[in-house]
Amino acid sequence: MTLMILGLLLFLGTHSVRIFADDWRTRRIATAGEGRWKSVYSIVALVGFVLIVWGYGEARSAPTVLYSPPVWTRHVAALLTLPAFILVAASKVSGTRIKAMVGHPMVAGVKIWAFAHLLCNGTLADVVLFGSFLVWAVLDYTAARRRDRAGGVRYPAGPVSRDAIAIGVGSIAWLTFALWLHGPLIGVKPFG
Repeated sequence: MTLMILGLLLFLGTHSVRIFADDWRTRRIATAGEGRWKSVYSIVALVGFVLIVWGYGEARSAPTVLYSPPVWTRHVAALLTLPAFILVAASKVSGTRIKAMVGHPMVAGVKIWAFAHLLCNGTLADVVLFGSFLVWAVLDYTAARRRDRAGGVRYPAGPVSRDAIAIGVGSIAWLTFALWLHGPLIGVKPFG
């Protein structure tokens, strides 16, 4: 579990700089340049992600069970991840009404994804992993919305067709992941 925790510190740490040290981040970008900042940021985040995956796999081989969720929580979690996928898709499709309403749909999607997985997984590794992502997403969403309000940022709402694209792409990605990818990649079939 040590590798997973180190990975979480690196991955979520890089993704938290704007939450806790936005002025410092701005100065580093001004000093080093945006390209260099993004390169270092990406490398550290990627190393963190690899450590999370590796450490989580190790932790799952000898799990410490904290609680045993009822079977129905798996079904609720599978359904909750559908809006999470749609929100992530909406963050990548410009001009969605979803983004205009939510502001930061990717982070909102991470909150739902993490909560859904906490609901149906009861090992120590699961609580640390998904709990960390949930806490990070709540903090990041709050900070991002505060920055938006301070800067007067509004996200334009385009035609409903933009939302239809986001909903379609998110739904197809969710279905693909749930039916064919989650089992081989994670070892658990949500509908199996």
